[in-house]
Amino acid sequence: MKSATQVIPKSLIYEMVNGKPIYYKGYKAYLKGNKQLAEIMGSSTFQLFLVTELIFILRSFLGKEYFVFSNELGLQFSKKSWRAADIAIVKKDKNIKIENKYLSIPPEYVIEIDTKADLTEISNPLGYYQEKTQELLDFGVKRIIWIFTDTEKVMIANQGSKRWEIIDWDQEIAFIDDLKINIHQLLVDNGLG
Repeated sequence: MKSATQVIPKSLIYEMVNGKPIYYKGYKAYLKGNKQLAEIMGSSTFQLFLVTELIFILRSFLGKEYFVFSNELGLQFSKKSWRAADIAIVKKDKNIKIENKYLSIPPEYVIEIDTKADLTEISNPLGYYQEKTQELLDFGVKRIIWIFTDTEKVMIANQGSKRWEIIDWDQEIAFIDDLKINIHQLLVDNGLG
């Protein structure tokens, strides 16, 4: 008898944790023929807007000292463990090779907007966010920022701090150094709030 990981195509794996796959949200609908692969892997226009706007702001603020990567960058923790990042900010002095491989060194900052992971088979879906955040911190990421569009909340976790913050997104959020962004105001300024 084949296991689920042998039957389910690798293209449906969103992340891998210690050899255990986490699939894209909607992968079951794809397997039943009810959705196309692009439908479950693609971003919503809301997520796309936030990622695009944040990248423009971050690039302008950071200048040429950093790479600002997006598009679900793969972060390789070990051979059978990797996570995806919506936005990853990496100092250029880390001698990063631009190649067809996942990034194996920690970014300084990771920004996540919701998740594309299927959480239906996870006994505690909130645990997914906590585990991923802790793995990123353990990997060496200095700050992880989660933006939750449904609840209009932002969670911030910093390296070396045992206290993670959850705040409303209509407050100024310290992204990097002196860069503060108010997500609600960003939407209003673009005629969306």
